[in-house]
This record gives sequence, C-alpha cells and structure tokens, in this order.
Amino acid sequence: MKHFADLINALESTNKTNAKIDAIIDYLERAPDEDKVWFIALFTGKRPKRNVNTNSMKEWALEITKLPFWLFQESYSSVGDLGETLSLILPPSTEKIDRSLSQWMNDIIGLKNKTDVEKKEFVLHSWNGLDYTERLIFNKLLGGSFRIGVSGKTLINSLTKFSGQEASTLMHSLMGKWQPGEISFKELISAENINPDNSKPYPFCLAYPLEKELEELGNPDEWLIEYKWDGIRGQIIRRNDEVFIWSRGEELVTEQFPEIEETVKAMKGNFVLDGEILAVKDNKVLNFNELQKRLNRKNLTKKMLSEIPIEVFAYDLIELEGTDFREKPISARRAMLEELLLNETPENIKLSQVIDFEKWENLNQIRENSREINSEGLMLKQKNSAYHSGRKKGDWWKWKITPLTIDAVLIYAQKGSGRRSAYYTDYTFAVKNGESLVTIAKAYSGLTDKEIMEVSRFVNKNAIEKFGPVRTVKAELVFEIAFEGIGFSNRHKSGVALRFPRIVRWRKDKTVDEIDDLEEIKKLIQ
Repeated sequence: MKHFADLINALESTNKTNAKIDAIIDYLERAPDEDKVWFIALFTGKRPKRNVNTNSMKEWALEITKLPFWLFQESYSSVGDLGETLSLILPPSTEKIDRSLSQWMNDIIGLKNKTDVEKKEFVLHSWNGLDYTERLIFNKLLGGSFRIGVSGKTLINSLTKFSGQEASTLMHSLMGKWQPGEISFKELISAENINPDNSKPYPFCLAYPLEKELEELGNPDEWLIEYKWDGIRGQIIRRNDEVFIWSRGEELVTEQFPEIEETVKAMKGNFVLDGEILAVKDNKVLNFNELQKRLNRKNLTKKMLSEIPIEVFAYDLIELEGTDFREKPISARRAMLEELLLNETPENIKLSQVIDFEKWENLNQIRENSREINSEGLMLKQKNSAYHSGRKKGDWWKWKITPLTIDAVLIYAQKGSGRRSAYYTDYTFAVKNGESLVTIAKAYSGLTDKEIMEVSRFVNKNAIEKFGPVRTVKAELVFEIAFEGIGFSNRHKSGVALRFPRIVRWRKDKTVDEIDDLEEIKKLIQ
C-alpha cells in the first residue's frame, strides 16, 4: 500500500501532466504485477462494490475518538469528504500493517460475506495499522468512492511510455469485461487479451469542437456531414450469435435496451456498429430526459418500453466478419454499413442521415435549425478519415449549436474536495416561480479561482442555514447559466432539468429581481 500511497501523493501534488506520467511510471517500475493490475482497474473505474456502510464507518470513528456528533459534522462540513474527515480525526496508528494493494483489495472484496462484527473488527484493525495517506486511500476504497485526478489519456500515455505499445492497442486492451484476478499485467500490457471473448469493444473515435472557419476545411466534397445527436453513444457488437452493447463510458448496457438486443440477435453475420442510441417515437427523436428514464433500471416495464421506444442511428461499421476495418476511410466503411443494413433492414436500427450541401454557407442555417429536431448540431467527418482511437485533430469535428442560457440566482453552496476543499465550488441555482424561487440546476465549473474565492467569502458571511456540508445562502448572486438542452424532470423542484449546465459568467450587473421566470424557461422545451 505504501507505494500506492506515494503515487497518490505525487499525483495529487501536481497539475503538470508530465509529472503525473513520471509518477505513474515510477510506480509501475516498483510495484508487483498484481498491484499493477489493480492500479489499472482502479484508474479505469473498475472499483469493487461497497461492502461496508459509510454510516457504520462514521459510528466506529466516533466510538474511537469520543467526539460529539456536532463536532464531527462541523469537521465533515469543513473538509467536504468523508474518507478524508475520518482519516483526519482518527488517532495516530500504533501498529504498522504491511500489505500490498492487491492484498488489501482482496480483503475488502472478501468483506461481502462477513458479519457486521467481523467488518468492524477488520476496519478498526486496519485503521490502527495505516498512516494518514494509506488510511485515506483505504477509506475511499472501502466506501467505493475512489477517484483521482488522472485523465484516461494521461493513463494511456503513461502505459504507452512504460510498455512501448501503441496507444490505440493499449486503449483496446483495457476495454471490455476483464477483472483483476482473472488477467495478468503482462496480458493487459501486451494486449494479449484483445478479443479473448466475443464482447470486446473498440476504443471510440472522438471529435474535437470545431475551431476553424468552415472555408478553412477545404473542398466541401471531401466531407461527410451528419446531425449530432444527444443520446447514448454505443457500439453494438454481434459475434458468434452473441450480442453486446457498450456505451462510450465503457459500460455494458445490453440489458437496458432489450429491443435492440433482440433485433441484432435476429440479424445474420458478425459485425461491430457504432451509432447513437436514442429515444424515438413516431419518427421523432425525443428529448434526452425521456431517454434518461430508461437508463440504469433493473426492470423495464412493458409500459416504459412502449412509451419510450429506442432506435439506433448507425453511422459507422468498424468490424465485419472478424475483420477490423478501422484503417479504411469512412467513405468505404459507410458504404459497407449501408449494404449491411439494406440487406438486413432491422426495424429499429437506422442509417444516420447524411446531409446534402453544395457550399459551406449552406450548413449555417441547417445547424441553427437542428435544435428543432432535438439535435445538438452537426458532425463533420473527412471522407478519407480512419476510425481513430480517441481524438485526432482535423479528421472529425463537432459543430454544436449555440447553447441556451438563463440567468439564475445562487441559493445553495457546498465545498469542493481535494485542493478545493476550503472553498465553495458546488453551486445550486434557482429561478423565479411567481413570488418564490425554485431550484433548476447544479453547476461546478465556469468561475475563475479569484471568483471562487470571492463567492466563498460571500457564502461564509451570508449563510442562512446548514444541512450537513450544504449552506443555504442569501439569494443575491446572479449568474448566467449555459446548457445544451432542457426537458421536463422530477429531479428539481422546478420540474425541469438542464442538460450539461455550466456557469458562463457572474452577472454582477443584475439583481435577483432580474433572473428568469420558470414559465418562460419551460417554453424552451421542444
């Protein structure tokens, strides 16, 4: 655990990508292979399920420290992270437990079938044998909330530098259903596990936001233009009569879309399609909020399947009969996709529409009108582009419509975590509903460090109520909130939810009387 704790300390203490890569490589050079596999698993989101209740952890810590509950709550509110709070209030360890990361992970997973008494004994013994950083990591692993500030790109670059493998090969190797204990570090790093079963997806090809004038892209005839849809990006895999649906977040979501699974099972051959999973009814793409009602449900009722039917808008074919076509130009892949769907004619898998145009200026109006069909804008793809792993600037561009904006007032604030644990960075905003205010969105990004400090000072001086780490504040600070879409929802008291809300600017020129009204905002819903 010590080597892993040293790594976390190094990663948390720098913003420089090269320094993070150096820290990861140093860890990989020192750690045993079993720990390296768990390192990759944890950094790619393969965390074990929580086997210890966090409320129990709080109770046990209070038993040890004899702290009053109110003081613990104040400490938790100030720190903003439960695992860190527990690590800070517990007394220094009197023993030293020397276990590897993989041994700790196996012990934590093994708690699943333990009694509450056995779980408590294990946790208390562990707390007494770990230093502060090790204890913090242990708490996060135990609570199932392990997160670290390392992007997927940084991880892949580190592994590439360490192993000498191609980044695309490593990305492909790390995707799929593999689990620690079932695969060796050598198999992962040498990509020997690629396609060990029928389920293995490919790394998704991604686009950059358009940062050029259209005319700078060259000849319009060299580009394929499609609508950009706001759904679930997915790879639909059919291999040896088995069907798998992977989301871009590397989640296996087959069971969430049984009608698509059934359709693909009825098709012939072996293939991997890339497309957008959308809620479509009466040939109209529904708002993302409708699709969201279908997600992460254990049981899908006949009523829900009927009211929110699903279709796939397919726009790429990346494998056919076991042959990887990613290096072929998209024009060729598209032609094969058209032939496949023409021969099979699956009812709820449609070919993504290609937009015909002659001059670049023709696209401006098409893009601006795309919101009317619940599209986010346009995708621009060079016809000779390969299906890259990740992003390659210049081949695929996403040209999104201008975001919608509203003016809202800050009413709740909560401190951040890590380096921002001393400042309020988690904000809840409200709009007018008659004479009252109703919450409409949460946002975490968009302010400068200087503005965050200024907002934090305001919250400290103007907090009205406390609800754990959350502060109710005087409704005075007005902000412009941008978002990609809007739909009806029960998540907020307003009855609507904003898609990807973020702060555009602090409207110091406006008062709370000038914020937007809920009824006017609802008129934006298509």
